[in-house]
Formats: sequence, structure tokens, C-alpha cells
Amino acid sequence: MYSGKDQSDFGSSDYALFREFLERACGIVLGDNKNYLIDSRLRKLLKENGINSLSELVRKIDRFSASGLRQQVIDAMTTNETLWFRDRHPFIYLQEHILPELAKKPGEIAIWCAACSTGQEPYSISICVEELRKKNFSLVNKPVRILATDISAKVLDQAKAGVYESLALKRGMSQERLDQHFGKEVEGAWTIKPDIKRRIDFRPINLKDSVLNVGRFDVVFCRNVLIYFSSDLQRQIIGNIHRVLNPGGYLFLGGSEAPKGLNDLFDIHYYTPGVVYIKK
Repeated sequence: MYSGKDQSDFGSSDYALFREFLERACGIVLGDNKNYLIDSRLRKLLKENGINSLSELVRKIDRFSASGLRQQVIDAMTTNETLWFRDRHPFIYLQEHILPELAKKPGEIAIWCAACSTGQEPYSISICVEELRKKNFSLVNKPVRILATDISAKVLDQAKAGVYESLALKRGMSQERLDQHFGKEVEGAWTIKPDIKRRIDFRPINLKDSVLNVGRFDVVFCRNVLIYFSSDLQRQIIGNIHRVLNPGGYLFLGGSEAPKGLNDLFDIHYYTPGVVYIKK
């Protein structure tokens, strides 16, 4: 059984094998000397499953098609750092400029929130829609569909529940919005209201895979996830997003993300203090 010793237990061959598995499974590229990260995130899982090494873990997943164990490893290794209205300006631009413009066009408005984690981003988008409905008559009866996806089944379950502790809500949620869009639960937890929740479809998707079956979109949020992938996979994902965006559709990326090849597929539109990419 895994001894629980420090990260030096992971030899170079074990580490290389696990890095290869992780990139193959979900596209995440681990840098050199990240033994401490693996140790902190997998220590408990290895011990619970009586696994002594990373190579044994990979062999067990591959040999026995252990989908449950595979998903647990992916859940443990994916970063799910998020908060409400993260960076603020993309949501302001969405609410004040993009949604009013899309409201003038026929048909539904479709938004895809990729790598949605525990739900803060898609719920933030839905709150923007709900608030704008009260100000913009053309949006009152306009159908809005939000697809929220993530590779981690664990965080998707949390997102679907729509229940958040007070500490999590303090990370970006104003008291005014909290009172308006949440109902209080027992023991200090709050639940998102049905009007915000009902327009969101939560679904497991691996961004490495084809996304042609997810539909067409006017807006895609794919923020702060590409940084974990290789440059080749970044280009592949951007190409996939471009194919499912409607003509003139909008793409929001993280502030530090600027994959190669963007200029071939998108026009760059600067707004203070951010940037949005518009499909050519």
C-alpha cells in the first residue's frame, strides 16, 4: 500500500509515465519537477486504492479499463480555481454590448462556457442575462441557452446542485446580487434560484475531443484553461471552437492566454480593459 512518504517517492520513470498518461487523458501538460503537486493531489487516492506507485496506477487504469479510477485521477489533477464574475470586465462587456446586439437578431442566443468548474462562471453569465431582461425589452422573451461543460464529473455535480457556502460566495458575489438571485439554505449555504438555473445545461466534455455535436454558439467563454495544454492542443481547441461559433461570434479567453493561430481565425477587438475575439 502507498506509504504516504514525501514526493521523492516518485521516481523519474514513474513521473514521466504519469505525465504521459495525464496529457493523453485530458491534455494537461505537467512541467518538470511537479512531484509535489502529484503527491498532494493523489496521496489519499493512492492510499485508499492500495496503490504503491504512479506506474502501478497507470497500469491499473489502462489494463482494467478502470473508468471510475481514471475519472478520480482526472478530478484530482484538474485545477478548479474559480470565483464569481471573475475579472468582471468580460461580464460587463457581455451585458452592456454583446447581449443587446444579439437580442436584435432572430432566434435564440447560445452561449458556451467551457471548463465551467463548480459553476460560478455560467451562473454569473445567467445572472447577467436575467438582470438585462429587466432593462432591455427586446431580451424579455428572447430564449437564451447556456451550455456549461467540464471534464470533471465531481465539479459538474457541484455545479448542477447550485448550492454554495457563504465563504465561496464572498469571492466576487455582491450582497445585492446574492439577495436577488439566491435563496438561503440551512447552515449558511445558499442555493441559486430556478430562474438563473433553468437556462443552463451542464454536460461533461473533454476539450481534446471533437465538439461538433454540442451545437452552434454566439458566445464562447474558454478562460484560464488553455494555459494547461500544449501549444498544439491549444491550436486544436481554438480551431474546434471556431467551427462551432456562428459568423461574427465572440470568444473570451483568459487574460494571459493568446494561443498561436488566433489571428488567422479571429479579429481582435479591444475594449477597456480587456479583449474579445470575433470570428472572421
